Amino acid sequence: MIGVIAQAQQVVIPEIPWGALSPELVLFGAGILALLLETAGHTRVKVSAGALVVALAAAAGVFVMTGDPVLPVLLGLAGVAQLALTFTWRDRPRVLSALIATLGFAATLGTVTWQWLRLSAVEEAGGLLAAESVLGDMVAVDGIALFTRVTVCLAGLLAIPLGWSYVEQRRIHRGEYYPLIIFSAVGMNLLASSQNLIMVFISIEVLSLALYILTGFAKRDLRSQEGAFKYFLLGAFSSAILLYGIALTYGVAGTTNITEAGVALLAADAPTGLSLAAMALLMVGFAFKTALVPFHMWTPDAYEAAPTPVTGFMAAGTKAAAFAAFLRVFAGGFGDLAWSWVPALWTLAAITMIVGAVLAVVQDDLKRMLGYSAIAHAGYALVGLVAVTRDGVSGTLFYLLVYGIMSAGSFGVLSMLERRQSAAVRIADIRGLGRRYPVPAGFFSLFLLSLAGIPGTAGFMGKFGVFRAGVEAGQVTLVVIAVVSSMIAAFFYIRVIRAMFMEEEPSELAEVPLLTTPGISTGLAASAAVVVVLGVLPTAVIDLAWQAAAFAG
Repeated sequence: MIGVIAQAQQVVIPEIPWGALSPELVLFGAGILALLLETAGHTRVKVSAGALVVALAAAAGVFVMTGDPVLPVLLGLAGVAQLALTFTWRDRPRVLSALIATLGFAATLGTVTWQWLRLSAVEEAGGLLAAESVLGDMVAVDGIALFTRVTVCLAGLLAIPLGWSYVEQRRIHRGEYYPLIIFSAVGMNLLASSQNLIMVFISIEVLSLALYILTGFAKRDLRSQEGAFKYFLLGAFSSAILLYGIALTYGVAGTTNITEAGVALLAADAPTGLSLAAMALLMVGFAFKTALVPFHMWTPDAYEAAPTPVTGFMAAGTKAAAFAAFLRVFAGGFGDLAWSWVPALWTLAAITMIVGAVLAVVQDDLKRMLGYSAIAHAGYALVGLVAVTRDGVSGTLFYLLVYGIMSAGSFGVLSMLERRQSAAVRIADIRGLGRRYPVPAGFFSLFLLSLAGIPGTAGFMGKFGVFRAGVEAGQVTLVVIAVVSSMIAAFFYIRVIRAMFMEEEPSELAEVPLLTTPGISTGLAASAAVVVVLGVLPTAVIDLAWQAAAFAG
C-alpha cells in the first residue's frame, strides 16, 4: 500500500495547452452553449450569466499561463456578447442559436488570427510559420491547420445566413441544427491539425457523425433519409478501411505519429509489402472522404439528399479538412516515399477529373450537377498534392479556400430557388430567371464562372496555382488532363447561365415570386465579393497560403 501511495505521489499531471487548442475549445463551447440555451427555457439568461462567468475564468487562466492579453480579451468579449444576445433574444431560441453559432465561428476566427500572429512572431528561416506539436504530438498547430480552420469557419459563417429561411420553410428548423453544424466544424478543425493517425480517425468520426444527422435532417423526406443511410454505410466502410491502414502502419512503424511513421517506413528494414499496403489503405480511406473516383459513390446522393445549406457547408468544409489531412500524411509524413504513392494518386486524379466532369454534363438536377462538379474539383486540388512541393501544397490550400466560397455561394442560390418552388431545381426551372431576377441570377452566374475557372475570378487563380505547381513538378500530362476536364466542365456551367438569361421562363413559375431575406442577400454578396477580390487581388491570401505550406519543398 505504501508503494502504491508513493507511485501515486510521483504521477505528473500533464499540462493541457489551452492556447494551442483554443480554436476547437471556443467552437465546442459555442456548440454546448447553443444546446444549453435551447433547452433552458425561461432560465436562459441565468445560464448565459453562468457561461459568462466560465468565459471570464477561462480568460483569467489563459492570461496567467501565457501572459498574452489578446486571447483573454477575446474570450471576455465573447462572453459579454453572448450574454447580451441572450438577454435580447431570450424569447426567440432559433434566432439566438443562429447568433450564438455565428459568434462561435467569429470568435474562432479571432483565436486563429491570434495563433497565426503568435507563430509569425517566432517565424523560422525560409518564410515558414513556426509550428507547435501539443498533446503528446497528437495535435499540430501550424500553417496547414490554421489556414484550413479559416476555410472551415468561413464556410460555417456563410451556411448560417444562407440556410435560415430554407430550414424555416421546410419546417426542419429544430434546436439541434446549429450545434450539429458547430460540432461537425470542430471535427473538421481537429482533422486539419491531427498529427497522429489515431487523432485523424477520431476527428473523422466526430465530423462524420454530425454530418450523417444533418444529411437526414428532413425526417419526413424519404429521399433525405435514403441519402443519409447511404452516406452512413459508405462512411463507415471508408472509416474501417482507414482504420486497417492505421493498424498496418502501426504494425510496420511501431507508431501512429505521422512524422515518425514516415521515417520508419522509409527505413531499409521496413517490410516493403506491408508498407505499401498500409499506404494504399490510408489512401483509399482519404479518397472516400475527398470523393475521388472510384470512391465517390456517396457524394451525389448525399449532396442531393441533404438540406441545401448543409450541402454547401459539407462541400466547403469537409473537402478542406480532408485534404488538409491528406497533405499532412502524404506530402508531410510520407513525402520521402513519393515514388511509391505518386503514381497511384496521379491515376486517381486523372480519372476523378474526367469522370466528374463527364457525369456532371448529363445531369439535369442542379444539386447533382454540382455534386459531380465537386468530384472534378477534388481532382484539381489533388494536382497540388501530386506535385509534392511547397508550391503544390500552398496551391491546394488556396484552391480549397476559393472552392469553399464558390460552393457555399452556389448552394446558397439553389436554396433560394428551392424555396421558390418547394422542390428540387432542374435546369428547366431556372429558364428566364435572369430577366426577372437579375441580381440572384448574376450571383449564380459569377459563382458558376468561377467554378469553371474563367479569368478574373477566384476560381481561375485557384486553378492557375495548382496547375502551375503541377507543371513545375513535371506533371505536364496530368495538367493537360485537368485543362481538358475544365473545358468539359465549362459546358455545363455555361449551359445553366444560358438558360437563365437566354430562354423563356416556364409559365407555371411566372407568377411565383423569388423571395429573399437580408441574411441571404448578405451571404451571397459576401461570397461574391470574395470571389471577385481573390480573382483580381489574390496576392495577400496566396502569400498566407505560401507561409502555411510548411511540409514540402
